[in-house]
Amino acid sequence: MNFTQEQISELMLNIANSENGTNLLMQMTLNAFMKSERQLHQQENPDTYANGYRERKARGFGREMVLKVPRTRDGGFYPVLLNVLRDEDEEHRKLIFSLYKKGLTTEQVSDVYEEIYGKDYSKQQISYLMKDSREEVSVWLNRRLDSHYLVLYIDATFVHTRRDKSVSKEGYYTILGIKEDGSREVLSIVNHPTEGAILWQLELNSLQKRGVQSVGLVVSDGLAYIENAIVKSFPSAQHQLCVVHMKRTILSVFPRTKRVEIGKELLQIFAVDTKKVTPLAAFENLCKFAEQHKKSYPSLKSLSNERNIAYFSYLDYPAPIQRMIYSTNWIERLNRDYKRVLKMRGAMTSPESVLFLMGSVAMEKEYKSYNYPVSVFRYVDELKRKR
Repeated sequence: MNFTQEQISELMLNIANSENGTNLLMQMTLNAFMKSERQLHQQENPDTYANGYRERKARGFGREMVLKVPRTRDGGFYPVLLNVLRDEDEEHRKLIFSLYKKGLTTEQVSDVYEEIYGKDYSKQQISYLMKDSREEVSVWLNRRLDSHYLVLYIDATFVHTRRDKSVSKEGYYTILGIKEDGSREVLSIVNHPTEGAILWQLELNSLQKRGVQSVGLVVSDGLAYIENAIVKSFPSAQHQLCVVHMKRTILSVFPRTKRVEIGKELLQIFAVDTKKVTPLAAFENLCKFAEQHKKSYPSLKSLSNERNIAYFSYLDYPAPIQRMIYSTNWIERLNRDYKRVLKMRGAMTSPESVLFLMGSVAMEKEYKSYNYPVSVFRYVDELKRKR
């Protein structure tokens, strides 16, 4: 049948005005494009034969439509249009992933998606759509690492996690590294129900299996026996205990009325941005402080333990980088970023779901802010010599 332009326009208008007419017109148009594309493919490849159609679901104007995708017998034909639809699907996946890692629950993600695209997804469907994202995060968390890191910051944070039909706070270990160019990199995020030096040794050893051969300095909190784990894994690495943690511990011993005064004394003992005092001299000042106050506050006697000289390792390094390495502040900030995303969800459904979200946060940090070198680490010679 031959139709005039006016008749074709009238017919299309009638269809468009019918229920679901806009989607039907779009579906007919896309099917016609793909059929014409197959005809062109056959003209260029005379030995190629048509082999019917297969169905492919797509979205348009807030509704679902079923396209008839032409096939060839040899399977060598793939419509260009499907590449466009595939790219659109990938954009939708990225949007869902981005909303989820920003803190929205699967139910909230579904609500946003329905509002924008007119499509309602169940929690299970949202989870399925993020399958590729989960695999991407898993691959990233197990990637090959550099052979040397100037500094490693290690710390654990605790998250309410559901396991075996019960909920408890479990440990999630993070290792943040400073690369030789001064940029930061999250090396590892793993789960252990508790925190202990032996478990940290296992994770430090796992870095070796992924390519790390040497470390200049390891910064940690004062966990018991953590120094033993570091020495066994990286014997040549220096160790810095977190000064911020130590100050908090000391101040908690004193009544509130004396904390301002004591804080000023601690600023003198734990001086930064200086090369005027050695680690040994600073430790001796800490012992004098303990001797001065131990009569009224007996718990301060433990400050004289030789182990505590590791709180002053930062004084061995150039003054410009001391403030960067005397505490675990960087990794504490990362822990807060984790918690910001996790807090909206209450108890997480599994350790795997926690690691997925924490890995997502770490990946985003690395691509956005950690990728830029920290300028003070241009003073790297003294860190490199620890190799």
